[in-house]
Amino acid sequence: MLQFSKFVAIRAFLAIFTLVLVSFIVFSLMELVPGDCAERYVAFKSSQGTVITMADIQVERVRLGLDRPYLERWGKWIFNAFQGEYGDSCILRLNISQLLGQKFWLSLGLCLSALLLAYAIAIPVGILAATSKNAFLNNSLRLVSYLGLALPNFLLALMIMLFSTVYFGDSLTGLFSKQFRDAPWSYDKVLDFLGHAWLPIFILGWSATAFAIQTVRALMSDEIGKLYVTAAEARGVSGAKLLMRYPARHALSPIVNSLGFDLNRIFNELPIVALILTLTEAGSLLIDALARSNDQQLAGAIIFMLTAAIVAINFVTDIILALTDPRVRRGIVG
Repeated sequence: MLQFSKFVAIRAFLAIFTLVLVSFIVFSLMELVPGDCAERYVAFKSSQGTVITMADIQVERVRLGLDRPYLERWGKWIFNAFQGEYGDSCILRLNISQLLGQKFWLSLGLCLSALLLAYAIAIPVGILAATSKNAFLNNSLRLVSYLGLALPNFLLALMIMLFSTVYFGDSLTGLFSKQFRDAPWSYDKVLDFLGHAWLPIFILGWSATAFAIQTVRALMSDEIGKLYVTAAEARGVSGAKLLMRYPARHALSPIVNSLGFDLNRIFNELPIVALILTLTEAGSLLIDALARSNDQQLAGAIIFMLTAAIVAINFVTDIILALTDPRVRRGIVG
């Protein structure tokens, strides 16, 4: 029990240290962007016909705290970030926490659902591909997984939209119907959301499923050929019991440990899919903040929140692996 407690404490420290380090990198990148928030806001006011002077810019810098030392501003930003407060958007002049609100959780929900879909398909299919001696089945599964890796998600989204528009007159864009877009959450709105969310979940899970199938297949193929599996067969263990008790148990540990990595990869694909499907969530806000408005405060908040979600998932998976596999915690605490 003491060893496990030490493991949890070390992992918790590493998780917090990772978040602090990422916050420093994100904040530094925000600072490196030419022009600060005061200049952007003043430039916006100037475009509205207001005459702006350098004194006005300096007053705005003082109001926003931009005249304070760099480390002091970073310390305040990370302290507030850990409390879920990211200040105001530089361009939109709205509170970022309120602006993101449900948008980030919708994005995270879409990504997690796509991840769940990918592994729900990939684990049984990957095990089947590694253990089946049917050449036709193996080649068919390999072809499907290669197609998933070769066909980009954005191209798949465009193909589905084109097909749906031509044959059904519906482009399948957005996460809500028009009447529910700004309505409060209700049972009908949830049903409407589920009726639209399946498409981005399917598209985001497309390449993730193909990648996971290849990974599970490779890991299972490697484990099946090891001596401990042969020894178990010699003792009379066979069939599904042999697969799940021995090679699958060891092969799936790296899969569980890579959940955070796969979530990050899916979220990286979300902005372009959101752009094509006109989704109103954090992915579309991120691409707008980075590519259009250059709103580094908003972009930094989204990136930090995503990092926090990935670190949290990695922490949970590490605990699960430590509970199921003593070798994991021995590797950390000795």
